[in-house]
Amino acid sequence: MGRTNQYGQAIGDDVPGWSPRPRPAPVTLPGRTVTLEPLGPEHADALYAALCAPDDAWRWTYRPHEMPASREESDALIDRMVADDSVVTFAIVPTDGVGGGLAQGHATLMRCDPAAGSVEVGGIIYGRALERTVAATEAQVLLMRHVFDDLGYRRYEWKLDHHNALSAAAARRLGFTYEGRFRNALVYKGRNRDTDWFAMTDVDFGRLRPAYDAWLDPTNFDEHGRQRSRLDTTVGVTG
Repeated sequence: MGRTNQYGQAIGDDVPGWSPRPRPAPVTLPGRTVTLEPLGPEHADALYAALCAPDDAWRWTYRPHEMPASREESDALIDRMVADDSVVTFAIVPTDGVGGGLAQGHATLMRCDPAAGSVEVGGIIYGRALERTVAATEAQVLLMRHVFDDLGYRRYEWKLDHHNALSAAAARRLGFTYEGRFRNALVYKGRNRDTDWFAMTDVDFGRLRPAYDAWLDPTNFDEHGRQRSRLDTTVGVTG
């Protein structure tokens, strides 16, 4: 049975020493196969090439805007993301030879609530060179480490259009917990969006950390870069 107050009402656990956390800021997050850099105009050439070819339009289906139709539109989109001081967007730059060492996607820390210690990762888009790579997974782990270890947050959210099966699969693979569906949550591109919520807590991250470290260890990959063991985020799960 949980805690109760003097009126016999159930209450949550104490959070000793809690204070509001710092807001995410533009920082560089280096890893073994990828570096996350604060998004800037210097990434514009690479991102346009990686994300805006004619056969890339499907990557933008669940984003709030269509794929930029020109370099000018792409540059304007990057400028808007950089200028939005309510979020921090990172360029994803593989360092293991993938994509020629140039930015191949981006991801954003958004909807930050420092008082509650909660932040969402969103706006994730990968170019073809990042698909099914170690760098793609390590980029997400670097963001988790930053949020939980560097900033001391308690909750990390991942939300998506409930039709976006690829995003849902990625969230589940990384160990996020499905928390429910918000129906009629948004209207974008003239259509309805029911939003599925996934999240991870600081306790979840502590349990999952060994699984990330084991999967990312260089010895988990053969000479062709193929994984020897799959990422197992069920370790330590009970019930």
